[in-house]
Amino acid sequence: MAPYESDRTAGAEGLPDEADDVRAGRRKAARYVVPVAVVGVAAATIGLVPALADSGDPSLPKITAEQLIEKIAKSDVQQLSGTVKVSTDLGLPSLGGLESGMLSGATKGSGGSSADPQSKLMELASGTHTVRVAADGPDKAKVSVLENAAEYSIIHNGSDVWAYDSKSNEVYHSTAPAAEKGREKAPKDVPTTPKELADEALKSVDDTTSVTVDGTAQVAGRDAYKLLIKPKQSGSTVGAITVAVDAKTGVPLKFTLVPKSGGAAVVDAGFTQVAFAKPAASTFDFTPPKGAKVTEGKDSKDTKDTKAPESAPTRGDLGKGLDGLKTIGKGWSTIAEFDTGGQGMPPGSSSEGGNFSGFLNSLGDHVKGKFGSGTVFSTRLVNALITDDGKVYAGAVTKDALVKAANAAH
Repeated sequence: MAPYESDRTAGAEGLPDEADDVRAGRRKAARYVVPVAVVGVAAATIGLVPALADSGDPSLPKITAEQLIEKIAKSDVQQLSGTVKVSTDLGLPSLGGLESGMLSGATKGSGGSSADPQSKLMELASGTHTVRVAADGPDKAKVSVLENAAEYSIIHNGSDVWAYDSKSNEVYHSTAPAAEKGREKAPKDVPTTPKELADEALKSVDDTTSVTVDGTAQVAGRDAYKLLIKPKQSGSTVGAITVAVDAKTGVPLKFTLVPKSGGAAVVDAGFTQVAFAKPAASTFDFTPPKGAKVTEGKDSKDTKDTKAPESAPTRGDLGKGLDGLKTIGKGWSTIAEFDTGGQGMPPGSSSEGGNFSGFLNSLGDHVKGKFGSGTVFSTRLVNALITDDGKVYAGAVTKDALVKAANAAH
């Protein structure tokens, strides 16, 4: 089915006078997010992926991009259950599992529990995974990652958040502060559902963005509209984002981010099965199994202070100047700049940072310019330039854009 409308620029002349209200609606959308993700993943991009292949283009009433964005913002679904596929392809090289160990180790909580969400869910940063989700209002949610002969579950029920790793028979428990009741207690570094991913993408909709309705699709047996979001700026590594929006409820059912370089999607998130009925109350019950090791975590307000293991550079080590972080440019070509305090890359010969720096160097491309010299670390979406004098330039932009920014700053 052909797109419903020609390419239009959000925020540009020609849109309805209510454009400001539409943007306000996008900002308000977070209030209606279905709380199925109890925890996030500390990675630049991560998502829930390939739903079943579209089984046809349903015939639906015509709708404009502005109307579809409003439909997402006004969605008030609070109850659902379903299954999603999780797949992420950042194009990281295979190092025999070293990269997975580094990523999980760098985020493991001080308690060292294998059930700690900060370490366990890092595994979703690559590959394909099956996830079951359920939600009943803002205070009840469950996410289960299915593995070979094992399962990892996170259950949010009232003020309690439980995480259970059946493989190790370990349990992680935390209690949210009273002030946080009614809101999700998970780390919010990265969105983890199609709805959350769509909300983040819509925050980028401005005069640097083309937004259209690109026909219809069926996802998990439900009729949906396809919202197409494309950067208008050069230098961005993002090719296009497609969000399949449920025609009836306004809930995003599938999210796909394709890099400008082409090939497989970097993030592809979608339901394979979904229902909007109230889940059974027992879905959110949890009692630690007999013999399980239970680790009590810090309250969510203290999570950010969790210390990383000494075997990997800490966030403070790599970014002592984060308080002075600033941005260059705007829109999709925005670049973050900060100073590590002159440390540059961790030395490859260090017994503490050797494996980590070896992993980074496998991604590195040495460059020179007016700024001096440095190394660009590349994925299929996010790239970062670390100069030899400790400056960092990072964003979803090309290597040339990073070098140009570094040159302009010197």
